[in-house]
Amino acid sequence: MLAVEVIDDPAAAVVALDPVRSRLLSELAEPASASTLSARLGIARQKINYHLRTLESHGLVRMAEERQWGGLTERRLVATAASYVVSPRALGPAGADPDRTVDRLSGSYLIALAARIVREVKDLLGAAERTGKRLATLSIDTTIRFRSAADRAAFTSELADVVAKLAARYHDEAAPAGRDHRLVIVAHPLLQKPPSQTKEAS
Repeated sequence: MLAVEVIDDPAAAVVALDPVRSRLLSELAEPASASTLSARLGIARQKINYHLRTLESHGLVRMAEERQWGGLTERRLVATAASYVVSPRALGPAGADPDRTVDRLSGSYLIALAARIVREVKDLLGAAERTGKRLATLSIDTTIRFRSAADRAAFTSELADVVAKLAARYHDEAAPAGRDHRLVIVAHPLLQKPPSQTKEAS
């Protein structure tokens, strides 16, 4: 089972976003049969079977095993991934694209960058799987609490300077065996918790 599956087929995205089918994908983190899911969710087994067939036809679930119970065959299905992300590619030309965003300091541009990452990494993972290789990536995720807007601006300036120096040091346009890598660094404020939640947490 994949940790995350990126859905870029529009039809599969529509199927996965249905509330009942989305719940089934969550329940199928472990193999289960239609009868088990029916009892667990309180939905008629015939309806569960219909939704499972739809999910299976779009490659979102697969058969884990078949069991014989008397004269009956029980199919146990499992989701193809632990979680799913719908790629902007599923929206076709309407999908987010940083090349169409003018203001590079806007939240919209940041979202478009994230959308491009989803599209590109999805394609790279597919190529890596076909060749049996591991995709080399780098992710850094941290939280910084700035004392003031001035400190935030100073940090931004220093970070930009460090990144520019590192890029200049390691970038080699003429390297015959080199490979281009995309580096994206973003920062955004975190949502503030309501005062009541802050007091409860402390």
